[in-house]
Amino acid sequence: MPNITKITTQKKRKDRYNIFVDEKYAFSVDEEVLLKFHLKKGMELDDLLLAEIQFDDEIQKAFTDALNYLSYRMRSESEIRLYLKKKETEEPIIKEAIHKLYSFNYLDDLEFAKAYVRTHVNGGNKGPTTLKLELKEKGVQEKLVIEALKEYPYDIQIEHAGKLAGKAVKKEKNISERALRLKVEQTLLRKGFPRDVIHEALEDVTVEKGEDEQWDSLCHHAEKMQRRYKNHEGFEYEQKMKQALYRKGFPIELIERFLSNSDAD
Repeated sequence: MPNITKITTQKKRKDRYNIFVDEKYAFSVDEEVLLKFHLKKGMELDDLLLAEIQFDDEIQKAFTDALNYLSYRMRSESEIRLYLKKKETEEPIIKEAIHKLYSFNYLDDLEFAKAYVRTHVNGGNKGPTTLKLELKEKGVQEKLVIEALKEYPYDIQIEHAGKLAGKAVKKEKNISERALRLKVEQTLLRKGFPRDVIHEALEDVTVEKGEDEQWDSLCHHAEKMQRRYKNHEGFEYEQKMKQALYRKGFPIELIERFLSNSDAD
């Protein structure tokens, strides 16, 4: 039966040891595995014991890889599994490494989800619907996602939606009031805010435009439309102008006022 004849520390990895059997290098193990199996010079190794040692060492390698991945930020169990699979770790090894991570409290999908929500709440740029989808993509169970979203209170959602709406309004100049409101609503929906939150948020945001502002916006678009329909005359011209400007969200009375002024000119 083969014997361990020498054990040396690796130069680059002080936590790993080279095992020599019958004076020849045989394999290396993590320090934890060395201590667990009480490996020492003169110890006999049969095939079963060798298989157990190597299996445990693979688990320890996967565990160490996962810890390194976790050192940058919290991760979900699904993210850890995917990371280890990409490193070509076998499923039985992944399963044991995941179990070990849980036993040391390095993994907790609920705490991960809560921390994820809190981070984005502080950022204020995403609504709860978006956060829910992102957490589900990270493999977090829906019941845990629902629990984690309690970290995003309704009043804070309204506050964030209102701030984003205010920024969106300032960016838009030459569009109608109706088009502006629709655009702001669509922006907030894309950000992941539910409609009830959006409607409440918009109550505190001035989306309405003054008459002069509306008129200036209409004139801006109408001048473009005039160039587009310059080859049309009379009734056909008026109908095309009305339809085009109405689709842009301008009220019919302002459109008719513009056309009347154009006729007067």
